[in-house]
Amino acid sequence: MALIVHKYGGTSMGSPERIRNVAKRVAKWARAGHQMVVVPSAMSGETNRLLGLAKEVNPGLLDDAAMRELDMIAATGEQVSVGLLALALQAEGMAAVSYAGWQVPVRTDSSYTKARIASIDDQRVRADLSAGKVVVITGFQGIDEAGSITTLGRGGSDTSAVAVAAAMGAAECLIYTDVDGVYTTDPRVVPEARRMNTISFEEMLEMASLGSKVLQIRSVEFAGKYRVPLRVLSSFTPWDIDIDEEAKSGTLITFEEDEKMEQAVISGIAFNRDEAKFTVVGVPDKPGIAYQILGAVADANIDVDVIVQNVSHDGRTDFSFTVHRNDFQRVNDLLANTIVPNTGAAMFTADPRICKVSIVGIGMKSHAGVASTMFRTLSEEGINIQMITTSEIKTSVVLDEKYMELAVRALHRAFGLDAPVTQV
Repeated sequence: MALIVHKYGGTSMGSPERIRNVAKRVAKWARAGHQMVVVPSAMSGETNRLLGLAKEVNPGLLDDAAMRELDMIAATGEQVSVGLLALALQAEGMAAVSYAGWQVPVRTDSSYTKARIASIDDQRVRADLSAGKVVVITGFQGIDEAGSITTLGRGGSDTSAVAVAAAMGAAECLIYTDVDGVYTTDPRVVPEARRMNTISFEEMLEMASLGSKVLQIRSVEFAGKYRVPLRVLSSFTPWDIDIDEEAKSGTLITFEEDEKMEQAVISGIAFNRDEAKFTVVGVPDKPGIAYQILGAVADANIDVDVIVQNVSHDGRTDFSFTVHRNDFQRVNDLLANTIVPNTGAAMFTADPRICKVSIVGIGMKSHAGVASTMFRTLSEEGINIQMITTSEIKTSVVLDEKYMELAVRALHRAFGLDAPVTQV
């Protein structure tokens, strides 16, 4: 008897009918002899509705006190989902019990709206599983040392599911979503995009970090750190599909770099339109200046992505970096009120309409000329590159947002990702 974790996204939980279908699918796995833990998201659109209400009441929402209340509000969406799913399972004749994150408990730090999981106490869950129950646990949330409810950030239910699977030593974590696996890029942008049977953990980590919305990056980090077998598959296949067929569907995220796995230099094209760029102009070029600029941003719990410092001229330089577009106004205020006056910079510029496009593939480690192919392709399309960052298995460029889809389509063709690949 294997312990299996299922995670269902908001679209999969989007209506009473879909919740009943999720219950039928979970019950099928339980009747096959598996111990089942299920981590559902809030119903589609519910978290946005709740946060919208909060912003109507308090448009500012900037200090820690406000963020704490945001988490209190946002966490209720998942609590509704687990209760409804437990009821649907009971209607299927399954013994089922639901828990909020604080009841497990899932312990986190106190970084409200962006909390990180510190530990999971699985004693209560294991007792229920031993008693033959299906356990349904809220995703996206936990509890800090002060007893306050915390949330893990957008997509946090993926992280919750993988963390539960890691803590309990699950045989596999299946992430059910509204797509049937991981594609070479978003099929809504490139209709010729292919679903991959397998992708390496390393590639999936890069894809998630670079804008692929299939999995949240921290869920992939958890999977890699604790060696949790992870599979992405669709919840919109018939619930009564043969369980052996279902267990092999979708995309497997593997920890083995099998040379026969995909036989591609580039596995996928990731992109993120939710980016904003700042350039601090005329910064004194001296030791510690990068910390003076980015330290204040980090202290505000804002993640910085791409960073470029230009060549110094006459003792001064320009310093550019990107952040998530949601943090645009906060960073703009920090620069205007604190960073520029304190560093002696001449000024700063801000651009909230940029995007990042990235090519990813473990084949880049052993193939030369991949980046040059990328740059040539963009040049031929008349697309200007504003910033570049690289690693062993990816190259990312920052572009004007209006060129994003053109760039993705051109790169997908240039690297032959729309060509059929023999799977093994």
